Amino acid sequence: MVATPIGNLSDLSPRARAILAEVDLIAAEDTRHSSGLLQHFGIHAQLLALHEHNEAQQSVQLISQLKAGKRIALISDAGTPAISDPGSRLVALAHLHEIPVIVIPGPSALTAAVSVAGLSALPVHFYGFLPPKAKARRQVLEGLSHTSGTLVFYEAPHRIEEMVGDLVSLFPSERTLVLCRELTKRFESVHRCSLAEVQAWLAGDTDRVRGEFVVILEGAPDRERIDPLIEGRRVLEILSASSLSISEAARAAAKITGANRSDLYNWALQNLESGEDSIGSNSED
Repeated sequence: MVATPIGNLSDLSPRARAILAEVDLIAAEDTRHSSGLLQHFGIHAQLLALHEHNEAQQSVQLISQLKAGKRIALISDAGTPAISDPGSRLVALAHLHEIPVIVIPGPSALTAAVSVAGLSALPVHFYGFLPPKAKARRQVLEGLSHTSGTLVFYEAPHRIEEMVGDLVSLFPSERTLVLCRELTKRFESVHRCSLAEVQAWLAGDTDRVRGEFVVILEGAPDRERIDPLIEGRRVLEILSASSLSISEAARAAAKITGANRSDLYNWALQNLESGEDSIGSNSED
């Protein structure tokens, strides 16, 4: 697994360069793109395409070659492979066949952006690319609205304004947002502002929506965090006033809040004054 530059070609490490020159085959996300990188460093290696559409099939073939003694390097178009890029299937299959997998670390847009964002809250939640469809994208973001820590996304230039618009509509306006654009490239920029300010900033210059983005959003503060079990108990108490049995109410509360159904059921048996008899007689299933 060889990390390649995310923009500046000088970021290819000496170790990565040596490995790419020594292997028998390089599996690349886009052979046309990778051939330019290899030519720049005078590396003449056989290239094979491995991308999201053929990874399952190509991985089987590559495993056969690895078992036959071939040395293979995997690279993506930019950065560390298998981080929002193809490669995880091949790696999993290699582990299954007890084939050693070695990492040659290096550039990653994720770590580069987090390091310059100035948001130190842990944990860091990396989502990668959000769904391109508006409804699916908003559903994902709604599910993250109370998440603590730092949220990190990748986004393409033609969707950045829509994606930012969803953030503005779904998250508190005071949250800090960091837009990292074209990292390590000629027109690299890092802009940090509140959600209330970001749309006006983007609209101020058409160049600000060009290039590949890493979007970093401040997570929910302590007061916004919701413990699923606490919320589940609250919902369960409301549902227990209906005709539902404890089992049915616990199941519904778990589905609504994400709390564990068994934990809610056991808590209800011990804490609800009415008990199982008054709201139903079904046992937990």
